[in-house]
Amino acid sequence: MRYVSGLPALNLGDRSVTPGDWHHSSMDWERPFMLDTSASPYGCWGIGDEPVPGHGPMPVANHIRACLDMIVLGCFGDVQGMREYFLANPATDGVVMRQVWKLRGSRNWPSIDAFMGREYSTRWLDYKQRQMQTNRGETV
Repeated sequence: MRYVSGLPALNLGDRSVTPGDWHHSSMDWERPFMLDTSASPYGCWGIGDEPVPGHGPMPVANHIRACLDMIVLGCFGDVQGMREYFLANPATDGVVMRQVWKLRGSRNWPSIDAFMGREYSTRWLDYKQRQMQTNRGETV
């Protein structure tokens, strides 16, 4: 399934849990950034129907999923500050870390790990340490 993600998705959706982005008027709504769930490690997780300007209801990534998609794509500059600005809710930290941990076998893992260290600091280091202790003997 194709869905809206990235910065356009951060400018849509429910803002009651996460604020997303605030550059709605500068988005190219004629051709919003689209991805396909079949090419994602997350499948259909975090995607729901939302109104998209000029298109009506379409599948759209929620704010967490949009950030995760950009991390998977290596668009770290676009998602820099996500914890403080786009997500801005400590309750999302655990969800983000669990989903990012699923990427640890990817070839881009060193960059993803470094990005998460910059975004989440000791929270990420502590999370990784707990995961490694829990999964001793697991091959990655």
